[in-house]
Amino acid sequence: MLQRLLLLSLIVVTFASQASHAQSTSDAPRAAVPAPESSEAIVGPIEPVYISNVPGAGQLLPEPIALPESTPASRASTPHKALAIVFDAAAARRFRSLKLGSSAAIVVDQSDGHLLYAKNADVVRSIASISKLMTAMVVLDSGVPLDETIVVEASDVYMPTTRPSRLRPGMSLTRGELLQLALMASENAAAAALARSHPGGMSAFVAAMNAKAHALGMRDTRFLEPTGLNAGNVSTAYDLALMADAGYTYEMIRQFTTSGSHDLPLMDRRRPTLISFYNSNDLVRNGEWQIGLSKTGFISEAGRCVVMQAKIAERSVIIVLLDANGSSARSLDAFRVKHWLEGVEPAVATKHRQKRRM
Repeated sequence: MLQRLLLLSLIVVTFASQASHAQSTSDAPRAAVPAPESSEAIVGPIEPVYISNVPGAGQLLPEPIALPESTPASRASTPHKALAIVFDAAAARRFRSLKLGSSAAIVVDQSDGHLLYAKNADVVRSIASISKLMTAMVVLDSGVPLDETIVVEASDVYMPTTRPSRLRPGMSLTRGELLQLALMASENAAAAALARSHPGGMSAFVAAMNAKAHALGMRDTRFLEPTGLNAGNVSTAYDLALMADAGYTYEMIRQFTTSGSHDLPLMDRRRPTLISFYNSNDLVRNGEWQIGLSKTGFISEAGRCVVMQAKIAERSVIIVLLDANGSSARSLDAFRVKHWLEGVEPAVATKHRQKRRM
């Protein structure tokens, strides 16, 4: 019953989003950002694209499966002290000097919530594997045992429009190992197995993802599945900054998303095989960075994406970069942000595009 009420509440909030924005009567108004002299950073007034205008958004989420009373329910309704993003006038004067190739971006001071940079931060777009941050929070909130063994199934591995998985049907991993692979290496099969084995199954898991997003104040966010392969998983740079800030409060998420690599002895065809997995964000292995949380994403509809928590120039910041134009453009934009915060003139943005999903 609680799951159904949460789902109904989420649907109402989604379709009420456009009206509440138009009337400017939100309980938590977003920072008003003045228009810059250059069109590189589109900041205020931004014409938002709301979820109700995204194709397919009118489709209802699957009906959740009732959880047994003895099963620990997700704490998705427990409110996180959301990052209170406020306008930083001094930083706004420097917007012109930061030219990013990403279609949308936001940089926020994590300690005080000051908005340091914004570009199309309220525009709803596909977020690809950034979705796995929410997948991880739902798993950890649920209280399910991380040492429980889960057998990978064919439905977890053989999904359409995905890069080949290192996992194979029949392999046995603990829930904690699956969580690490989903976060560090962006393994889609691992994320799918986590949701499938969740109490109540996939539909209950997706309902918990959306309930958690609602509890965090992510007003323009919707999840349809746990991997991010579905372009219907949508959000904004603003909302993802809130999600990254919340994810940073989980020690295991911080640890797994910043691990450079991990070797796992897996049983493949009844014999042990050592398989090496690597972090999908090369910056975590770069000595110039102090990264506390990281998650990348890519599908054609989303472009190259990344959310990070990092310490730059003695300041803890949340960085969200969406729809960068190529395999290296995501990292180049991250370095531009870093140099900008350090007072170093950033390099000129480049344009390039590739097609591999991550």
